[in-house]
Amino acid sequence: MQGKKYYQPKLFKQVELSDRIPQNNFYRTLKENLDLRFLYKITHPYYGSCGQKSVDPVVFFKLCLISYLENIISDRKLIEHCNMRLDILYFLEYDIDEELPWHSTISRTRNLFPEEVFEQVFNKVFDLCVAKGMVSGHTQVVDSAPVKANASMESLELKVPAEEMEEHLRKVRYMSSADRKPKINKASQEQQQISASSTELKELKSRNKKWSKEQDQRPGARRNNARYTSNKTHYSPTDPDARISVKPGKARKLNYNAQLTVDSAHHVISDIMADFADKKDNQSLEQITRRVKLRLHKSGILWHNLLADTGYSSGENYAFLEREGIRSFIPPHGTYKGKPKGLTYKEQGNYYQCRNNKKLVFKGIKKMQKELK
Repeated sequence: MQGKKYYQPKLFKQVELSDRIPQNNFYRTLKENLDLRFLYKITHPYYGSCGQKSVDPVVFFKLCLISYLENIISDRKLIEHCNMRLDILYFLEYDIDEELPWHSTISRTRNLFPEEVFEQVFNKVFDLCVAKGMVSGHTQVVDSAPVKANASMESLELKVPAEEMEEHLRKVRYMSSADRKPKINKASQEQQQISASSTELKELKSRNKKWSKEQDQRPGARRNNARYTSNKTHYSPTDPDARISVKPGKARKLNYNAQLTVDSAHHVISDIMADFADKKDNQSLEQITRRVKLRLHKSGILWHNLLADTGYSSGENYAFLEREGIRSFIPPHGTYKGKPKGLTYKEQGNYYQCRNNKKLVFKGIKKMQKELK
């Protein structure tokens, strides 16, 4: 006999979320193992003693964790997503008919807490992973990824020198389309001053002409509208810490640079650091190493090996890691093979010897001009 389902809304419902969530569900397991009650103590100084009650700080940080796990960057979409997932509601300890916090409340709460609070939460969760035996500390892997800044390339303003401002503006007026201006300029006086030399400005002028010509040849491009922007000549008034950066095959955007370190045992994140997007990876390695080493030392873990790609290679970094007692596996730039062909390295005197028994000693470092961003 064929059955047919008819939906009839009930006036009263009795639903237990715990009965609807499987025992092996990820968020159920996470809820049983993750205790965030310590947040009440460290966030208490940032709330007043009267007024309307805020969103529970434990709920806020759980929502931040869900945002990362579900790869959702919009607070509005995050709340919509959580409303449709019974397992997430169970993790947040919200009932099925209970309204989640408004998405704008999540944004305001994120701006309420300083960086130190997020750092304490990270350290506490990392200690929980250490206690569960998920961190070995033997090998750490470092890599970086650009993070899009909340600022538009169209809002860029032209930097000006501290002196001769008007004369400079007449020379490079074409480099900036100042038809769009933000309501508030958040940049400091130093961030608004130009950092490019006269030689670099000439190079930018030539590159800008070539860029404009190439961009105007694209289908649908507006004539005489393309411009080549640089961190040396432009800044973002809405987000002064954002920097123009580009990767092969990607468009030039205002970004930050996220430096991520992962423990190779169970892929636990051991450190994450935000940096300026115009910095090279090898310029951040020393700071990353000190941060990770301190965090592992506090947990009683020894660090032996570091893995990274070619972007982190430099003579200074190799020497620094050697002094720190960390064995590095970082391939050098170019076609470097380890030593000059046909020469013998003399460890006793720290020099190379050629076939004619002549010494080849270190004389100095030749630095090339940095590429304009």
